[in-house]
This record gives sequence, structure tokens and C-alpha cells, in this order.
Amino acid sequence: MKIGLIPVNVGFSRPEEILAIAKHAERAGVESLFTFEHVVVPVDYTSRYPYHPSGKMGAEAEMPFVDPLITLSFIAAHTETIRMGTGVNILAQSNPVLLAKQIASLDFMSGGRFIFGAGIGWLKEEFRAMGVPFERRGARFEDALVAMKKIWSGDVVEHQSDFLDLTGFKAYPLPAQRPHPPILIGGTSDAAFRRVARHGDGWIAPNRELDSLSEMLPRLRKIAIEEGRDPSTISVTAMWPYAKEKGELEKYRALGVERLITPLTALGGDPMAAIDELMSEVRG
Repeated sequence: MKIGLIPVNVGFSRPEEILAIAKHAERAGVESLFTFEHVVVPVDYTSRYPYHPSGKMGAEAEMPFVDPLITLSFIAAHTETIRMGTGVNILAQSNPVLLAKQIASLDFMSGGRFIFGAGIGWLKEEFRAMGVPFERRGARFEDALVAMKKIWSGDVVEHQSDFLDLTGFKAYPLPAQRPHPPILIGGTSDAAFRRVARHGDGWIAPNRELDSLSEMLPRLRKIAIEEGRDPSTISVTAMWPYAKEKGELEKYRALGVERLITPLTALGGDPMAAIDELMSEVRG
């Protein structure tokens, strides 16, 4: 089982704290470190956060959200083997040409250690601040992924759509991983599962616990078959709230989960000691 930690870019007051976690995790055998993304956090918002019963995310407007790709570049420069992923970046509010360049550059500079987690976003107020329409964000997301894969191909890019008009260019360097870094798509709706089946290498699940994941997986696999995709070709990355689910590792493995990401806030107490304890359980 691959083990990751999340988020390594939120709530830290000093960059040295991020680096200490990253280096300790690498020494302990953690496979990957993941980030969250919000470019802005509104003081107040009416949008409903879909992954908590309260409808609110657990972050105040003053919470530091360091840019994910800058954070991961910083970590890459001070580590050697640990993988780095976005969990997730809000692709539907981003410029896909610029983001494709940034991802290719990070993957190139890190020696092929990047994992691209992407989602459509839920915070309408953030889209407004970014100057991007909230409407049709699902279609914009899918179109962006198609265009980014063309950019990463190394071929001359030709892509015309309702959202983009790209023609006659190449963008180098290419990602170190070919044809591109693994693409993990987030979300829990049927539409999200269809996007996973059509465009993703895997699903990154925003599950709160084991039971919610076990309820969602059959639906993902059913929709994958409807889309003509073999469900066994879709990797599953899930959240593992370690402090309250110690001893449940084999149950996640039995569900076909490839990677478990533990929230740093779910480790409890001393995070360094908790990372060592977590990895000791994983090694058996």
C-alpha cells in the first residue's frame, strides 16, 4: 500500500515546518505528499462545501494556503525520492496552457515525481475572484484535460473548442513521465465518475471514512463500465483518517485501494512520531 500525507501547504507559519515534515516523511518511507488548493478563501460564502455535513470547509479566511505547485517545487528541491501531488488543484478555474507548462516543468525538474490531482471546484466566490465563469465548469474541466494532454505530447498543438483556441505551437520541456504525470480526478457525483472514466488514470476520493468509500466504489466501477472503461485500470487513492481507523488497513486493501492519504490533522499529537507509527503499521 502506498501512503501519502495531506496537506503540506496549508496552515504552516514557516516554510521550515513544511520542509521538516517532507524530509521526515521521506526518511520514514512515505510515498507521497499532497496539497490542497484555494487561491482565495472568502470571508463569507453561500457556496456549499460538498464534503462536510456543515457545508463549510475547515478553513478561515486567514488560513495560509501556499500555492500548491510552488510548495511542491520547494519540497522537490530538498528531497530525492518522495512523490508530490495536488489533491486537488481546481483545474476548471485555471488557464490550462499555463498549468500544463507548470506541471511539465515541475515533473521535469523533480525527475518525474509529480502526480496531478484535479477537480472542477465548488466555491463560486473563488471563481468570481479568478474572473472565470462558474457555469459549465465540468465541460471546461474536460476540455482543459484534452488540451493539456495535447500540449504534453510534444506534437504541434491544435485544439479548438468553446473554451480554447490553440493552434500551431509546441511547449517544451515535456514531462519526465510519459505520456504525462498520473492524472487523478476528484469528486463523488456520477458526472465526476464519468470524468474519471473518460480522462483519468485514477480517482482521488474525498471520503471521510472507510464506510463512505465502500459505498462509492461500486458506483464508480459501474459508471466506468458504462463508459467502456475497464474498472481495474482506474487506480484508487483514498483518505485514511489514521487516528480513528488504526488497524483498518487491510479493509482498504480489500477494496482495491492503491494509495491511502492521511490528513496531517488526523495524525494527532506529535506528527513526526505519528508518521513513524503509521508507517510501522503499514510495514506490519
